[in-house]
Amino acid sequence: MSSLCRRVRAIFTRVPSKPSANFCTTETLGNKRLVKNTSASTTETQLQKLVDEFKKSSKSSRFRHNQSIYRRTVARLAGAKKFSMIEDILEDQKQYYNISSQGFAMRLISLYGQSGMFDHAQKVFDELPELNCPRTVSSFNALLKAGVASKKYDKVVEIFKELPSRVSIEPDLVSYNIVIKALCEMGSLDDALSMFHELDNIGKEPDLVTFNTILNVLYRNGQFSEGDKIWAMMESKNVVPDVRSYNTKLRGMVLDGRVSEAVQLMDEMKSKHIIPDVFSYNALLKGFCDGKNLEEAKTWYGQLQESECNPDLVTYQMLIPLFFEADDFDMAFELCSEAINQEMRLKKEMFTQVVNGLVKQDKDEKACKLVELINSTKYLKYKLELPVVD
Repeated sequence: MSSLCRRVRAIFTRVPSKPSANFCTTETLGNKRLVKNTSASTTETQLQKLVDEFKKSSKSSRFRHNQSIYRRTVARLAGAKKFSMIEDILEDQKQYYNISSQGFAMRLISLYGQSGMFDHAQKVFDELPELNCPRTVSSFNALLKAGVASKKYDKVVEIFKELPSRVSIEPDLVSYNIVIKALCEMGSLDDALSMFHELDNIGKEPDLVTFNTILNVLYRNGQFSEGDKIWAMMESKNVVPDVRSYNTKLRGMVLDGRVSEAVQLMDEMKSKHIIPDVFSYNALLKGFCDGKNLEEAKTWYGQLQESECNPDLVTYQMLIPLFFEADDFDMAFELCSEAINQEMRLKKEMFTQVVNGLVKQDKDEKACKLVELINSTKYLKYKLELPVVD
């Protein structure tokens, strides 16, 4: 990696420094306001420096080819709600020859979409001819995706209906998949199904993405019989379901209270060499947690640990309350310890309940160990104390 890339990577991934400890220990209201204002001012300065460095580095062709730096920088600014700064760095990119490249132009459209700035994404698309970049179905799809990312679902549907004839673009299957996704997200299930069934009439075969989108919304909304019909149609068209398809069906079965059938479906996945992921296991664990079935929850958590995937935050958010509500604080302690080792950002209240339960059961050693473990972490922004026992 060149020295330029190393320097840039360090700048664009740097975490803003925290206010000094001296500020944090002040007690007066005036000083507390000073802390807040100083912190905000420091962050603003750091982000402006980030923007200035980004624009300076953009003069390098090698830098402009590094998509990950663009994504991380825009995500950081979007997280800080600095939308004018996002506009500053992205509009600055239009001066470079890369803008005539469809891929580079689509990147700007996508980045605006990911930031929730759909009007700006549409403006880039409208300007493409002026920027010597032809508008194609690919850039059209990038615009539709930006609308979905911005949650402007109604605009996605409107653009799909009006824009193609105006700019002489024929939507492809990807276009239809994006619009079906938008219709599902805005709650227009009937319209989504209508467009889905229309595909055959216009000579476009639904693919796995199409089926997964429809299956997800049907099972999620409790329309299990309709979902099973779509599943059968998928198989009849020789579209092979993947792990996402099965996860959707697993969640639907659990939602319908068919947990035992969900277990059988997991076995079917394995027999077809489809490896369950953490979402598959979480779907089953939710069923056992909702049913307060501690033994099955332990069994499937054990299988998850033995699998090729790791538990995630949702896993621990489901399991820890299950066990402390059943007064099994030993298991809750083990889960908390594993969650901390994996740097899961669980809420302070959840850890507090486990610590308090351990103390009530005279398991002071484990309570102390858990408090020490939590307080020794660098990623958690809070500290715990042992409860005072009368």
